[in-house]
Amino acid sequence: MFICYSQQKDGQVNSWPRAKMVNFKRKLDLRALCAEHSLFLFGPRGTGKSYLIRETLSDEALIINLLRSGDFNRLSTDPGLLEGMILASGKSLVVIDEVQKLPILLDEVHRLIEEKQLRFLLTGSSARKLKRGQANLLAGRARLATLGPLVYQEIPRFDLGRYLLWGGLPAIQSADDKELFLESYVETYLKEEVLAEQVARNLPNFSRFLKTAALMSGELLNFSGIASDAQLAVSTAKNYVGALEDTLIGSLLEPWTESKKRKAIVTAKFYLFDVGVRNYLIGIKSIPEKTELFGQAFEHFIFMELRAFVSLSRPIRKLFFWRSTGGHEVDFLVGDWLAIEVKSASNVGPREAKHLMALREEGTHRVFVVVSNDPLNRHDGGIWYFHWQEFLDRLWNKKPPFAID
Repeated sequence: MFICYSQQKDGQVNSWPRAKMVNFKRKLDLRALCAEHSLFLFGPRGTGKSYLIRETLSDEALIINLLRSGDFNRLSTDPGLLEGMILASGKSLVVIDEVQKLPILLDEVHRLIEEKQLRFLLTGSSARKLKRGQANLLAGRARLATLGPLVYQEIPRFDLGRYLLWGGLPAIQSADDKELFLESYVETYLKEEVLAEQVARNLPNFSRFLKTAALMSGELLNFSGIASDAQLAVSTAKNYVGALEDTLIGSLLEPWTESKKRKAIVTAKFYLFDVGVRNYLIGIKSIPEKTELFGQAFEHFIFMELRAFVSLSRPIRKLFFWRSTGGHEVDFLVGDWLAIEVKSASNVGPREAKHLMALREEGTHRVFVVVSNDPLNRHDGGIWYFHWQEFLDRLWNKKPPFAID
């Protein structure tokens, strides 16, 4: 199903610059996911959750949007109204959009799943209130899915250089002024998400922190360094990093620590959810090829692809990185299955695979890949060398050597 995105949101026009309607085919299949089970669907603002729901489920589901003041006010006063609304609709699939705004509804949802065998799709741009308020998370009766920025195969006429600079938010693909769009997006996030979630009382402090977080994206997490650069207490820096995770603006990439031959470090890395948002926050306006900036953005792009892939794949596999105390490092590990080294160069060989070879000695992973801009795809010495486009085509389409058991 092709999904159209514009800048209008549920009867309101937000403050983001105007963009044309563009068609994207998302890999997240809501119909299939909701066919038999209830589902939590989380994702940062602007990734298209509401559009995807309306375009795929509006004919078969009752959609309740808690951004609408009428729905929110009535249900916050009397959550029991939910059952009557569902009965009147005659539908067995119910969507509650932005459920984190009214966590008390989850008790009613739980009861209706148990008593009426109804199915629910519960969406949100933050899990912070649900976690902190000890909300009813349905005791495993709902699956979890995430919707992030667009990935390579979802964008027609994909342009790598443009993506590395502007990122994967749906609306930016056709925004007339992309820099203005990102400025408005960040400001909207700061005003709506940070204040609504009560992450920070001092927006200037949080703004400094957000820039520091963007600068460290892709690096080992160092709370003392973050606190120093952002002029914050270490405890505040830790709280802010947790808030970025909860609001899905940032994520931790955990270290893989099961290596036996070489001791692994145990510090996580941090990534912002979108490379374009990162670039805007630190003032990057161009990314020339064959530069350090290009290499950093290229690695961030592959991270975004892998994060989306593992969130949609079954069986679920976790994403890690590996770094030994002796200096060996492999950029990404997908479970105990796949190890990936990312290089932005256009000519790669065994020298670029040396860290993969060190990991291969552990005997824990099955497929070893160097992903790069080298157009020569090949298998040599137990290592696959793939151009990034070939790698992603094979990965998403589950072609050898990426056919999952």
